Amino acid sequence: MWFANFFIAGSMTMVLPFISLYIESMGNFSDSYVQNWSGWIFAITFVTAFIFSPIWGRIGDKYGRKKILIFSAAGIGISILLMGFATTVWQLFLLRLVMGVATGFIPMSQAFISTQTPKHIAGRVLGTLQTGSITGTLMGPLLGGTLADAFGYSNTFKWVSITVFISAIIVILGVKELHLKLSEDEQDEQSYTRKQVIQHIITNPVLLVVMLISTLVQVAHFSIQPILSLFVADIHGPENIAFFAGIAFSAAGLGNLLMTRKWGRIGDKTGYIKVLIFLLFMAGIVYFPGAFVTNIWQLVVLRFLLGISIGGIIPVRIAYIRQTAPLSMQGEVLGYNTSLRFLGNIIGPALGGMLSGFFGFSAVFFVTSALLILSGLIMLFCWYKYEYRPINNRSLTANRG
Repeated sequence: MWFANFFIAGSMTMVLPFISLYIESMGNFSDSYVQNWSGWIFAITFVTAFIFSPIWGRIGDKYGRKKILIFSAAGIGISILLMGFATTVWQLFLLRLVMGVATGFIPMSQAFISTQTPKHIAGRVLGTLQTGSITGTLMGPLLGGTLADAFGYSNTFKWVSITVFISAIIVILGVKELHLKLSEDEQDEQSYTRKQVIQHIITNPVLLVVMLISTLVQVAHFSIQPILSLFVADIHGPENIAFFAGIAFSAAGLGNLLMTRKWGRIGDKTGYIKVLIFLLFMAGIVYFPGAFVTNIWQLVVLRFLLGISIGGIIPVRIAYIRQTAPLSMQGEVLGYNTSLRFLGNIIGPALGGMLSGFFGFSAVFFVTSALLILSGLIMLFCWYKYEYRPINNRSLTANRG
């Protein structure tokens, strides 16, 4: 699964540095038009993914996740291949929309591994799995930028689709789905209706907030993604834009790669929510100076520091869900969590595109920083009210007794 995630993440991020440049090559468009359409084309994939993620999660809980992983890889591969033949902005838009039905390979693989991992090491294991997708994310933009400069944008889409199909082959030949008994708790074995799953989420305030914050984090993280290559061109100039945009994308991946497993291990020892709160504040602080960069290398350093802070957010969040949701509903709970992440992926690029189009690139960094710090404050308040204070009150009552 590590290698499958590596190829999927690498393939999907190979095209990110030049989507806006690909749109630009399709006609004589204004900067504002390209920036706005970059946001919408980037985001539209997640509209259909938002709708389908809980459905795939529920099907996975009932019938197994391996088949869904194969379907997802094949669907993504076909969509990316056809993007190489797109000649208009609308064709690219529609293909990205269709791709959203199959998008969700990496979240589904996380659910797959999560349900086969004991609770006490979930953070470390999920952190290790995430290094696969991060390594792909790290190498993808660099390779994609290089290929685009050498062979052109449309040919790069065609080459990228091959590596996605390799992921499908890896899952078919190399992955066996085991039905392990990891718990003696009866709740982990019984089946749940959709209503019971939603009720479980709503009646656990910290779990609900962890999932809702998934949206805010993704809005913040993805607001700059579709316009990053345009920002790089603005501060660096037109020379080898795709390559330098790839470096800027990959810098965050490198920081992510170095720390994600460590954050998961720290979460296993000290508590997932404490680590999550710290990382949200750290990410918010690191994002702010991006508004003031004047050259590409300042941006690369800040992207690296952002990667270090963002690196632990996904594994500690999924490990917390693994801890609080019964095994037999985890696929569906993680499906809802993925939907909320995709909702953020829809809002973020569109917001980033509009902010940069109307107020300039700096506005994107200011708003993103504020969203991350707001997420940290919401998480801190909820954790203190529903987990920290009740436990301390019970301890004081027991001591008095």
